[in-house]
Amino acid sequence: MNRSQRPVMPAPDPSSYSSDTLLAGRIRLIQRARGHRAGTDAVLLATALAPPRGECIADFGAGTGAVGLMAMRDAVDSRLVMIERERELADLCRLNTLANGRAGDTLVVSADILGGPVLAHAVIDRVYTNPPFFEARETPVSPEPGRASAHVTEAGGQAAWLAAAIRCLRPRGRLALIQRADRLDSCLAGLVPRKGAMMGAIVVTPILPHADAPATRILITSIKGARTPLKINPPLVLHGADGRFTAQAEALHRGDAAVFGWAS
Repeated sequence: MNRSQRPVMPAPDPSSYSSDTLLAGRIRLIQRARGHRAGTDAVLLATALAPPRGECIADFGAGTGAVGLMAMRDAVDSRLVMIERERELADLCRLNTLANGRAGDTLVVSADILGGPVLAHAVIDRVYTNPPFFEARETPVSPEPGRASAHVTEAGGQAAWLAAAIRCLRPRGRLALIQRADRLDSCLAGLVPRKGAMMGAIVVTPILPHADAPATRILITSIKGARTPLKINPPLVLHGADGRFTAQAEALHRGDAAVFGWAS
């Protein structure tokens, strides 16, 4: 990308977009007013690892850039690569890097992760990703185009998505992903394939909407080439009996704590 190229708003109608904030106002985000929007999943994923220090990180399937920008919130010497297939969303990524003062250390790549290698082999220190929740024919497709594009991929897409993420990681590079809880088996199969690079030190954190409810999401961190056995964390409960965020969930949404993964 030519860094001097000025991003262009993808559509002239400002009512199609909203200007929001994340992490208690620390991150500004222009995003679509309807359809797939950044929320709790993005916050959990971005806070799964301690903030990077002098690293090159990648946001796979970046959308409007929320995860990458939140992950870089306290990093002054790291570089960010955002990969997003939809050109409109890639343009919003560029706008959001400008809005958050990160345009100088961010590269936005408009490319299809499943269309072939989009980054060189073994050059990224950590990847954050929220793979599409479903594969083709597994669920009725949302009538809202943005949600359909974000949530559904082709058959075998999740395995290919994770393989692309692993391939670009350097040895001992770290991967953080969030996915539906009922996709745990396919996530683990993608992280420990029969052929290709293997992820180890896998840590699974179940995400519960309420203390007495089953998990609806899983947050997974792992290290390329590690041999440490899999670990399952105590669950993170998002809401109390009063419907408000629990203290831990509230701290994460404020950007006050990174409670998963590694200390550094």
